Amino acid sequence: MDSEHDTGFEPATGDGPLVPGPAEKRAASVRTAWEGLLQIRRLTNNGRADREGLPAPWELHRAVRAVALALEAAGVPASAVDASGQRVASGYRVQEGGPPGTVRVEWLGPPGSGAAHEEEAELTQCAAALGQLGWTALLYRGPRRRRFLEVEPSTTPP
Repeated sequence: MDSEHDTGFEPATGDGPLVPGPAEKRAASVRTAWEGLLQIRRLTNNGRADREGLPAPWELHRAVRAVALALEAAGVPASAVDASGQRVASGYRVQEGGPPGTVRVEWLGPPGSGAAHEEEAELTQCAAALGQLGWTALLYRGPRRRRFLEVEPSTTPP
């Protein structure tokens, strides 16, 4: 048995290992998870098609997971770390935000990868993808002038 089926599907947050196995299998799992999330949205938003683009209450209680799934479903690559915690791939990293109910998205990569130079363009693309999937993402500059997104659920459909 593979570990994805042993523990259930987990979207890539950017702080885990590189996703093992065939890319097609992972893409199919992501697609199935995203379709399931859209079904949750339909059911919890009383079947109103105009509200399908808004996060469901389930997502609000698991915002890091929901935002990571939205980014992965949009085809954005996740960063990854090896067993020692060393960053081995460039991509997004999703974690709890500062203000309650928000999520922070950063663009990270291995030392020397150029991720810091790519972050503004890549985070702008992440913000656009999240906006189409029911999230509001604002780009900020933080410590050491590194950019990040602060993400919260949208209140109006995309």
